[in-house]
Amino acid sequence: MQPASQPAPIPPSLTEDGFLGGRLRILQPEKGFRAGIDSVFLAAAIPCQPGDSVFEAGIGPGVAALCLLARNPEVQVTGIEVATRYAMICEENARRNGMQDRLRVIHADVREALRRDQIGMPAPGSFAHAMCNPPFFDETRSTASPNLLKSQAHAFGPDDLELWAKLLHAMLAPRGTVTVVHRSETLGQLLGAMDNRFGDIRLAPLFPRRGAAASRILVQGTKGSKAPLQILPGLILHGEGNDFTPEADAVLRNGAGFPLR
Repeated sequence: MQPASQPAPIPPSLTEDGFLGGRLRILQPEKGFRAGIDSVFLAAAIPCQPGDSVFEAGIGPGVAALCLLARNPEVQVTGIEVATRYAMICEENARRNGMQDRLRVIHADVREALRRDQIGMPAPGSFAHAMCNPPFFDETRSTASPNLLKSQAHAFGPDDLELWAKLLHAMLAPRGTVTVVHRSETLGQLLGAMDNRFGDIRLAPLFPRRGAAASRILVQGTKGSKAPLQILPGLILHGEGNDFTPEADAVLRNGAGFPLR
């Protein structure tokens, strides 16, 4: 890891947030999309080994990527991001945390990334793993946020999940893994987009508290596998009150892994 660069003053429109118990200090827009525990769990689920390369679609401010790099010092991450402001914040976050040598950010739109005339995109089949925290809300069923960056980060059209799955599949080497965190109610759409592209799919629900329905779900598959789907026990996030359970706290604050295979 390179030494973290001397941090510049924080602009008024940004906040600095701690992740992994303060091991990471991350700048995020005060208004707009703000990454949280979804990104931490996503990073904790990637089954990477030293020397692996990881592709992230929609890298945002870089929370998932930097959490992954903090847990795996010998991994390289390449991410694409359509919003220039987020891409620049991600690059600054990598510098502030001394990880600029292991994180590459490409300014590109997921919807356009597979065009043959795209310049600067990695070659298909280049990565051992791929991950994403795709937009959550169906733009045909929800009211768009007045904040443009938040609206871009949260809304997706009817065909967008299919496009994201196609891109992730293209970027992976044979037998590479893809990991996605998403809202539980979109599971049917997500599995439909992964059908005939990924097998050996593992589902891990994240439950807000005991007895509650899962609010988020982690989905992980293997390119080219024909193995059947498995539903894993998942994890309960909160115990009594608002405190995290010890299992959730281990991932969120102590950097523990959350393996799905």
